[in-house]
Amino acid sequence: MNTLLVIGFVIALAAAALHVYIFIMESITWLTPKTWKTFGIKTQEEAQITKPMAFNQGFYNLFLAIAIIVGFIISLAGQPVIGTAVALVGAGSMLAAALVLILSNPKLARAAITQGTLPLIAVILLAIGLAA
Repeated sequence: MNTLLVIGFVIALAAAALHVYIFIMESITWLTPKTWKTFGIKTQEEAQITKPMAFNQGFYNLFLAIAIIVGFIISLAGQPVIGTAVALVGAGSMLAAALVLILSNPKLARAAITQGTLPLIAVILLAIGLAA
């Protein structure tokens, strides 16, 4: 694996770790005040009402993280082109979700930037590394 792919995977794995953390908040600890306040939920009742949506969204984040991890494992197993392609699906989807978030609600720009910066860098490095 060339240096750009290695750096790209390190950053992609950091993005995966962030999305696993988001999964934990959305799907496991959603009803705790610290978590729901992080997402702008104002009351326990509102957290309870939004719990099914958050639970589903959390798993979406987990599955994107898994795509990056599986891509990394495939690359380590000697198939860097296939592995990088799989990781690009995960990181690219994370980036696309961040773009949708900021375009649909500019007030959530900070959240979009938080969830989209690492995937953006990973996509660029993985794509360039794959082409090199």
